[in-house]
Amino acid sequence: MQKDYAIKIGNLQLSKPFILSPMAGVSDLPFRLLNRSFGAELAFTEMIDVRSISYKSKKTEQMLASEAQDTPLGIQLVGNEPEFILKALEVLSTRTFDLLDFNAACPVRKVTSRGKGAGLLKEPKKLNSLLKIIVKHLSRPVTVKIRTGWDRNSINSKTVALAAQDAGVAAVFIHGRTKAQGYTGSVDYATIAQVKKTLNIPVIASGDIFSKVLAEKMFNETGCDGVAIARGALGNPWIFKEMLAYHNHKKFHKPSIDNIALVMGEHLKACAQFYSPDKGLIRFRKFFNWYTKGLPNARLMREKMCRAKTMQEALALIEDFRANTKSMPK
Repeated sequence: MQKDYAIKIGNLQLSKPFILSPMAGVSDLPFRLLNRSFGAELAFTEMIDVRSISYKSKKTEQMLASEAQDTPLGIQLVGNEPEFILKALEVLSTRTFDLLDFNAACPVRKVTSRGKGAGLLKEPKKLNSLLKIIVKHLSRPVTVKIRTGWDRNSINSKTVALAAQDAGVAAVFIHGRTKAQGYTGSVDYATIAQVKKTLNIPVIASGDIFSKVLAEKMFNETGCDGVAIARGALGNPWIFKEMLAYHNHKKFHKPSIDNIALVMGEHLKACAQFYSPDKGLIRFRKFFNWYTKGLPNARLMREKMCRAKTMQEALALIEDFRANTKSMPK
């Protein structure tokens, strides 16, 4: 891995090259705070449509919720209509955050079919014009998230990245797959490396950062300035400690079953406090699935958690998990 920790994105100075990516339905305040406690420095809200922010919906307000410990914070927007982008920026002008990321990478059909997210990979000039609007009307650093291209026959990330740099963005986040790939198939390290060589702003790479070995591979093969961790952090906030230990040439010790159970309990309680006991329990169920991935009797434990109706039942199941699970995690 590279020796220098620091990444500077506009006026935002980061001391660590490991960033927590925004994930739909995942990156709420409890999740961000948990991962920050393990070493994640920069974290993002879930991707939010500019129209939703303009309408000031209750759900959007919850997605934007933050607190003093939730810093530095990035907000990720998606959209393609200048008027709604401007309205969203007006609403956000009263918010406390450190960076705004514009999504041109989301591969979900309901997003791309409207020309948003990865749909903008087909229109570098339009993306350039939208980013110019954001950069002009925002005093904080602006970044963009892209992919290598729409499909294997249209790998145009260099063109898209140059259009973004021309618009004045402070950094480019790039996922090493095409829109058509989604999250399947191989990561295209060579294309990320080409983007890095082409730009004179930081490039943060993502795609299959599930371990220190894969992070090292990304750094070594692409020359990127940092890595953005998404699915690798699901049920595994320890990945940030693992990355930092490896970067500092120190030994990383896998979490014990007792430690996993303790963190699950803290996460569940944080969800209950943020949403409500009932809604928090429902929200936590998918996280329980990720925490228990690959462990003995995981299916049975998940079925029981799905049937749990109260916090007391859920916490009792976590205690049963702690007491009865003997093997170590992956």
